[in-house]
Amino acid sequence: MKRSRLSWWLPILAPAWLWAGEPRLELVWPTPNTAYAEGKPIETYVQATASGDPASGLFGCARSGGHQFHEGLDLKPIKRDARGESIDDILAAMPGVVRHINNRAGESNYGRYIVIEHAEVQPPVYSLYAHLSAVVPGIKAGDAVKAGQVIATMGRTSGGGTIPRDRAHLHFEIGLMLTRQFQSWYAWKKFGSRNEQGLYNGMNLMGIDALDFFTQFRARRVTGLVDYFAQLPLVARVRVATKVVPDLVQRYPQLLTAEIPLGGVAGWEIKVSATGLPYAWKPLSSVDVIGYRADEVRFSEVDAEALRRCRCKSIAVLKRGQYQPGRDLETMLQLVLGLR
Repeated sequence: MKRSRLSWWLPILAPAWLWAGEPRLELVWPTPNTAYAEGKPIETYVQATASGDPASGLFGCARSGGHQFHEGLDLKPIKRDARGESIDDILAAMPGVVRHINNRAGESNYGRYIVIEHAEVQPPVYSLYAHLSAVVPGIKAGDAVKAGQVIATMGRTSGGGTIPRDRAHLHFEIGLMLTRQFQSWYAWKKFGSRNEQGLYNGMNLMGIDALDFFTQFRARRVTGLVDYFAQLPLVARVRVATKVVPDLVQRYPQLLTAEIPLGGVAGWEIKVSATGLPYAWKPLSSVDVIGYRADEVRFSEVDAEALRRCRCKSIAVLKRGQYQPGRDLETMLQLVLGLR
């Protein structure tokens, strides 16, 4: 019998409910500091900015009075050499494969950094380790690493110069890569500078709150990342009329909440977090998008109070009494669905 043109997608694009009972994750704190594991306050393991407020090193709208977004978690050192330089080992948080190493510190705001893809994890998220002083000699892209393996040394490298010695830290992220067509979007935006980091440019990486994930996992409120994504608070639910099956969904099928319609995809209903992360995807049929223009974006649900609390991200804006995509949501949809 002849297979339909969509049948080959079905075993790959399995909805999230089919991923229940995932094996327990092997998760390791990425520095030798035991303060978090011992339940100590955040100032014992989180590095503050020049403000001195430890909360400024956390994920989210943590800086400039809540108006500046911070993608990761900044972890302070516990060891220094005779010159006062941090020398803490940096550890792989989960088993995975090294996908990117930037050893040219001046070419990224991350400074010297490593990205690891955790292919055995569901979904196969990345972790990122930035501002490093050095990468362990011999480690290269394509190498498999174990959870807890030493991969680098903490430092203070940055694209705009060096971070002050007393604020050396690890910038740590866990998240999703938005698209494998990143270079096309980057060229379309005409930034006027070369994309030195390829797919692992920070604009193509979207993090979750790593500290919150560690905390929920440690407390056994979630068994892994499928659970964690499923319980993220909804800030907006958007519908987009498009036949595009984004490579994000192909790479992270665990984010699907329903099966692909037999007649093919005519659109998507996407759950979006306060930071713009598209964490749940429901494929829509042609009936679901009757009356939509091609590539039209509509909001089916908005948490107005949550939008007000997240002042550093523009997800939805009111215009003439109707919600329209804010700049951060627009950017995500451009990257993920190719909207122009």
